[in-house]
Amino acid sequence: MSNVRRLIACILVGLGALLLAAAVMIPTYTVGKVAKTPLDLRITTVAKSVPGEESLVLDSKSLTSPEGSAKVDTNVPVVSQRFLTVEEPSGSDEMTVQAGQTLRRDDRTGDTGLLTASVDRVTLDRVTGQPIDASPNGSIAVTVDKSGASVADESQRRGLQYRFPIGTEKKSYPYFDLNARATHDIDFIEESEINGVPVYHFRQTIPVTNMWDVVAAPTNKLALPAAKWGLEGTDPVTMTRFYTNTRDLWVEPRTGAVLKGGEKIHLYYGRSANQVDVTALKSHIVFDEATIDAQMAVTQESLDKLDLFGKTLPIVLGILGVLLLIAGAVLGFLSSGTPARSTIDPPTERIRPSNL
Repeated sequence: MSNVRRLIACILVGLGALLLAAAVMIPTYTVGKVAKTPLDLRITTVAKSVPGEESLVLDSKSLTSPEGSAKVDTNVPVVSQRFLTVEEPSGSDEMTVQAGQTLRRDDRTGDTGLLTASVDRVTLDRVTGQPIDASPNGSIAVTVDKSGASVADESQRRGLQYRFPIGTEKKSYPYFDLNARATHDIDFIEESEINGVPVYHFRQTIPVTNMWDVVAAPTNKLALPAAKWGLEGTDPVTMTRFYTNTRDLWVEPRTGAVLKGGEKIHLYYGRSANQVDVTALKSHIVFDEATIDAQMAVTQESLDKLDLFGKTLPIVLGILGVLLLIAGAVLGFLSSGTPARSTIDPPTERIRPSNL
């Protein structure tokens, strides 16, 4: 019987030690595998102009009409929509993100309301969120060919864009701006909450950028009669399109997911960078509530996995391991004690009667 107890004690001690080892290894090994940007992302984000704030859009038809000056519409509802997917090549350490994005005025239908459209691709590190070192590491398409297919230009970029690092810190990061095709720092502002989830608020300011220097597109430099620009005279006046932006992002730091975003975009035509002659677009657009809720849901799945492998499983396995070690030690101690006494009485000597 004692041999069986000792065997069971050894099994309990071994199993307890195994569970304790698993409790230590899971956070250090498994979490490293889980803490990566998922490869099954299919995210649609919608940002809308903030009601009550200034929202200006240039009526492009007014530039080509034979009479009248350029007309800038006010109180225009503006909507930015982005559809993000993961494409090939993607693997255990890298992922290729493709984002199709449109910016449109919501008071017009069809192509008449479309302001800009682009298809952006970039290959990222799944942990750091930074573009890989390969050249090129991305492409940008803003035009189409005769068949309607997008024409992509190779792009070599650095800086974050669609994701922040796993374990985002309270510091500045390089961040790539698709419009300016340039990288500028995005700075940590404060720690706050969105629907009870802690987030880090970052802000980036894009300095005034000459868009003709970025892309030599016809719309980025126009020579029109002075009257068309609202100026005196009859001679043609050349205007260049300039761009500036203030971007705000709210990031869940453990996953690097952007839960909320907003941009204060300003595009304008001017004879110089510091002179706004005609506004092309000026609006403050922010993620709508449906987008924030959808981002929260996707992020919560990742947080649940991190909590499961980083906290819950190690704690449960650690407690079970300790209990099994204690049980095995107690059982082993009891099985090594002195043998129990026999319950059969030893024979006694018969007392003979004495002779009186």
